[in-house]
Amino acid sequence: MERLRSILDYAVGDFTVGKILSAVLAFVVCYLLQRLLCKLLERLLQKLAIDATLKKILRFAVKLVLWFITAMVVIEALGVSVTSMLAAFSVVGLAASLAVQDSLANLASGIMLLVSKPFKLGDYVEIDGVSGTVVIITLIHTKLKTLENKTVYVPNSKVIDANIVNYTEQDQRLLDLSVAVSYDAPIAAVRQSLLDSVAAVGLFSDTPDKPFAAVQAFDDSSISYVLRAWVKTPDYWPARYRLLEQIKTDFDARGIEMTYPHMNIHITETGTIPKGGASI
Repeated sequence: MERLRSILDYAVGDFTVGKILSAVLAFVVCYLLQRLLCKLLERLLQKLAIDATLKKILRFAVKLVLWFITAMVVIEALGVSVTSMLAAFSVVGLAASLAVQDSLANLASGIMLLVSKPFKLGDYVEIDGVSGTVVIITLIHTKLKTLENKTVYVPNSKVIDANIVNYTEQDQRLLDLSVAVSYDAPIAAVRQSLLDSVAAVGLFSDTPDKPFAAVQAFDDSSISYVLRAWVKTPDYWPARYRLLEQIKTDFDARGIEMTYPHMNIHITETGTIPKGGASI
């Protein structure tokens, strides 16, 4: 027993053999507990219907915390005071958080986005005045691809505070057009032509409402008509472009004139032409 005690008390540098063995044993136990907890976490994540990116974040965070605890246990087993180290870590952590507070705000916002899910990959959205398809959602920013094939990176702190318009979350969208037509064209004929154009395109549906056409306003040089029709969200832009072409084609075939801002001036003769002058 005395021989064993002398071996354990034998100094290797600043530590004894006993403390080193205690640290090794503590590390092995903590490592085995880590593996067990990670397996339990993995089973739990498989049952939860959350975003894959959020799952990765949770795995990383749990492993980081477990390794930190392991390090503290091993250091304590070596006989080093953990209290002073934790105090030092607190000061360093506070200074670092102040230096990267914008990044931390984006990080927190990214986690909130992954939890709340206002949009998903592939959705066409408008965020902070920028419209585009969601390409990727990271913890720091959200990446959009515009119709012009431009890539826009929006910080998550702005995303979480902005008004978000998700154009593809619903199965159907309402296509709303305004058409200016001459006063000479009969209203019934214009309305029928617009509805026939919708039917000719063939991409519109009668649910939740049937296509609708009506007079919207009487302008200075034209009558403004509104045309509304429901279309499946993926077909919105093709349907819009085809409908615009079909409206012009049908108007031309029926002799309906689409007007532009202009003014008609009528000049009438009010008297005879006197000597040296003219009267209008």
